[in-house]
Amino acid sequence: MAFNIIKDYKIMTERLFWKDMYMKEFDATVLNVNGDEVILDRTCFYPTGGGQPNDTGLLLKDDKKYQVIDVYKNNDDIIHKISGDVPGRGDKLHGIIDWDRRYSLMRYHTAVHIIDGVVKNYYNDHGMLTGGQLYTDHARVDFDFDDINRELIETIINQSNEIIEKGLNVFEKTLTRDEALAIPDLARTEPGRRLIESLDYVRVIEIEGFDMQSDGGTHVKNTSEVGKIIIKKIENKGRGHKRLEFTLQ
Repeated sequence: MAFNIIKDYKIMTERLFWKDMYMKEFDATVLNVNGDEVILDRTCFYPTGGGQPNDTGLLLKDDKKYQVIDVYKNNDDIIHKISGDVPGRGDKLHGIIDWDRRYSLMRYHTAVHIIDGVVKNYYNDHGMLTGGQLYTDHARVDFDFDDINRELIETIINQSNEIIEKGLNVFEKTLTRDEALAIPDLARTEPGRRLIESLDYVRVIEIEGFDMQSDGGTHVKNTSEVGKIIIKKIENKGRGHKRLEFTLQ
C-alpha cells in the first residue's frame, strides 16, 4: 500500500535511535497514516534491518494507547504498524519503546560484533563470518572457514569473552564515503561494500582499540554490558561452514 504524501512535503523520519541508543521515550508528530501504518516525524523505534529485529512499544496521546507491533523502513521513512485504533495525522504523541527487548538486542548485537572482530583480527587468513541473526534470547553467526571445528569455535568464543571482560568502550561515529572506503574491511561483505559506495556518509560502530564496522544498529556503551557468551549449539552446514547459536549470561 502506498502512502498519500502530503503535498509539497517530503516525508523523512528523524532517527533518534542513532543519536542516543539508550533513549527510551520521545515526543513526535504523526506525518501520515495509511490503514494501520503510521509515519512519525521522529522516532527511537528501531526498524528491522541488518539482522536486528524491530522495537515494539507504545504511542500515547492523552488517555489513548496505541500499541506498536512492527517497525520497518521504506526508503527514508520508518513505518510503525499499530494494533487496533490508530492516531490521526498531525497528532502529537509520546513514544515508549519496550526497553527490555531493545537492551537485550543491543547486547546480542554487540556480542556478534565482538565475535566478528576476533575472527577478523586473529583468523583473517582462515575465513570470515558470513551472516548473523539476533533474537531477544539468543543469536546465531555463520562461519565460512577453510577448515573449522568445535574446538576452534570454542577458542574464538573464549577470546571473545576476554574482550568483553576488558570493558572496552563502544561508540558510533560518522565518516565520509571516502574516509570509509579507505579503511580495509570496514564492511565485510560485498553488499556492505557496495552500500558504502552509494552513501555520502557512513555510520560506524567502533569497539575501542579492537574493531570498527559500518553498521546501522544499536549497541551497548561498554563491552562489559554484554555479559558472557555461552555456546548453545553448533550446526554443520557443509565443509568449512558452521553455524553457532549462543546465549548471553
